[in-house]
Amino acid sequence: MAISNPAVDKRIYSEFKQLKGLQSRARKLSFLPKQHSNSVLAGRHSSRIRGRGLSFEELRDYRVGDDIRSIDWRVTARTGKPHVRIYAEEKDRSALIIVDQRINMFFGSKLNMKSVTAAEAAAICAYRILEQGDRVGGVVFNDSTINSFKPSKKPQSLEQFIHTLSQFNLALNCELAAPAMQLNQPLQAATRLISHDQMIIIISDFDQVDEATEQYLSQMAAHNDVILCLVTDSINQDLPEDLNLNVSDGQQQITLDTSNKKLHNKLQTTFTARTNKVKSWQQQLGITVIELDASQDTLNQFSSAFAVG
Repeated sequence: MAISNPAVDKRIYSEFKQLKGLQSRARKLSFLPKQHSNSVLAGRHSSRIRGRGLSFEELRDYRVGDDIRSIDWRVTARTGKPHVRIYAEEKDRSALIIVDQRINMFFGSKLNMKSVTAAEAAAICAYRILEQGDRVGGVVFNDSTINSFKPSKKPQSLEQFIHTLSQFNLALNCELAAPAMQLNQPLQAATRLISHDQMIIIISDFDQVDEATEQYLSQMAAHNDVILCLVTDSINQDLPEDLNLNVSDGQQQITLDTSNKKLHNKLQTTFTARTNKVKSWQQQLGITVIELDASQDTLNQFSSAFAVG
């Protein structure tokens, strides 16, 4: 039985018990988008999250009471007798959750570290997917290690995934060296677990992306539903002009003074460019992008983007 350490600040680190506690809160979440004009999934992208689909089951003679919309007119014309196509709801769907726990995620200005928001988001998604009877697997990575979990319906497999996620999260500290792992490496590892008609959820701040990243995402989106959870912080969106930021690569440290207008503008441009780049993939690659602000409650943000039963 996991015992919570009262000395651990839940805004900075995510213990297993904390992540496990999100299971009951995630039960009402649906991955079908809300249909309102200001939704992040509004417009043409609202159809990208299909939920469970329908698979063709049989073609048979029309019977009284059948929906006329299910009539196969080609077969009806060929045989001279009305025939209907019968579909069954897919009972099983596989999902893969890719979670970033690199040192660049170990930052937060108001509520959570980005790494905590990412861990919470992954736990919420994982527990909800398993709750609805689908298989769930994942890829958890930091700056040196990639751990992969094949999609499974077994609760024990999910617990192992959440335990690993918590371990990676608790291992983060400001003494770690600068990021060595590019996002492309765990994306490549994930391709070994991806087939067709899956839901793929990638939770990251998308630091260190390039053209190869877009190629991986495009390949994934060709036959799957892809959701990008872009983890940001309010300070990235509106950088104050009176901050002294201590930045370290694990060996050396410097102080960045944002009252310097030239430096402030450069930093703000960098933050904005990364966010806009990821958001552009929604149009360019036909995937869904959700922005998760580490300064706000994680589940509330999911509830704002998706339907709640």
